[in-house]
Amino acid sequence: MFALVDCNNFYASCERVFNPALNGKPVVVLSNNDGCVIARSNEAKALGIPMGAPSFEYEILFVKYKVNVFSSNYALYGDMSTRVMNILSTYSPDIEIYSIDEAFLKLEGFEQHYNLEVYSKEIIQNVTRSTGIPISIGIAPTKSLAKVANKIAKKFSLRTGGTYVIDSEDKIKKGLLWTKIGDVWGIGRQHEKRLQKIKVHNAWEFTQLPNQWVQKEMSIVGLRLKRDLSGERILDLEDAAIKKNIAVTRSFEKMYSSFEDIRERVATYAGKAAEKLRRQNSCCSMIYVFLHTNGFREDLPQYRANIAVHIPNPTNSSIELIKAAITGLEKIFKKGFQYKKAGIMVMNLTPASQRQLSLFTAENPKHQTLMKTIDRLNIRENQKVKFAGQDLDRTWKMKQEKLSKRYTSCLNEVIIINCSDSFGDRTF
Repeated sequence: MFALVDCNNFYASCERVFNPALNGKPVVVLSNNDGCVIARSNEAKALGIPMGAPSFEYEILFVKYKVNVFSSNYALYGDMSTRVMNILSTYSPDIEIYSIDEAFLKLEGFEQHYNLEVYSKEIIQNVTRSTGIPISIGIAPTKSLAKVANKIAKKFSLRTGGTYVIDSEDKIKKGLLWTKIGDVWGIGRQHEKRLQKIKVHNAWEFTQLPNQWVQKEMSIVGLRLKRDLSGERILDLEDAAIKKNIAVTRSFEKMYSSFEDIRERVATYAGKAAEKLRRQNSCCSMIYVFLHTNGFREDLPQYRANIAVHIPNPTNSSIELIKAAITGLEKIFKKGFQYKKAGIMVMNLTPASQRQLSLFTAENPKHQTLMKTIDRLNIRENQKVKFAGQDLDRTWKMKQEKLSKRYTSCLNEVIIINCSDSFGDRTF
């Protein structure tokens, strides 16, 4: 059996943990630079606020219904996710962290020794008590059916208590009949349209299709999904994969036309990508740089460009990657435009221990030791060490006008508790 554990409205729930006054009130969390809605509480969903809603278009509604709006606090969300996942790992030796708020647990043979519904409710109680984050759990013979079970547990939480177990053919059929084809894990919009044209509207109807048709129209991946939904275990837990590409992109908090401003951003992105490469012990031999204007400003001239820069030796040195990224930017930058976004992607990744060196050119051997030292300092001193390509006198920040505190990861922002004793009120 597999269990899918999903944190309910995770970002909004993280905000509520340290601000209980938000309980029962509409909460939304915005994307980078406070652009659009990426998380909603149930109360916000009931107001008709859609996922991806541009925040500026809903400002009047936010004010009218007293919606609590927050900027993305990734330091808080990441730390809370780690706490939840650490607890889940104590309930099964086999765990796949699927996303920041989801994880699969493999419960091989657990049904012989435990009542799985009771076991899952114990998990819910422990996670909620230890972190304050509400979760839902779906349990089924396969991963895709566990997804279905989780949706049922969440949709009918008052009846299920936050957990639902699919453990019979009858429950499999009922769950699949209830699940719309567009809600099936792995069915994208294009496949949804194709299936609806042949009158397949739910997951059960999908499992009744001939294998030949599914494989022809949806490839072997679609056939594996069909078999997994039918109760045949096809999909297993996956190991954490080494990323094949690493991208660092951001929209600017305002538009820029100066090459110097954009160069500083691209240099910073390249440095961030190099850090990520070093964390997974990888090197790259190509860096892709792109730049474009604000597509929403139709009153302004538009321009977008990109370039791939080859690097002679696979590297994860911030110095080498910043140099290559700026070289690419110099070739695609044009004066006279108001730029809104830039980014880089490092490609052609290889393990650092297996990189192929060039006979005629070589990276400075001192870079590796230097990068390790810089990484240690930046972890300890909160990213104080910068490179010459960055503006040392300017701190670039995303637009985060509604940012909550980093309660769990910054000592200066921990929660303050007011209490009283026999000597009067004290603050701790």
